[in-house]
Amino acid sequence: MCTYLTVKDGVEGSAKGPGGSWFKVTDVTVYYDHPVHAMAEHTLNIDFNAPAAGPGARIALELTADSARALVAAVQRALDAVPQEMLG
Repeated sequence: MCTYLTVKDGVEGSAKGPGGSWFKVTDVTVYYDHPVHAMAEHTLNIDFNAPAAGPGARIALELTADSARALVAAVQRALDAVPQEMLG
């Protein structure tokens, strides 16, 4: 087991799951470990889910460290471009 730190938090949002159905996302878990599917030794794994909706209400990401850093930077750039009064 190579998980160094597991971070769990609450989130507000929506995700599109299998079959194209949308569900409310309430939880996120982030950790660095061996991936299940990605072709890499280790990945940053991000799970968005809605536990109250059952195990199928989950979106999983496995990103290389470089891709995860690029995602963080892209999110920051996108948020920085939004007028402050629009951010909630």
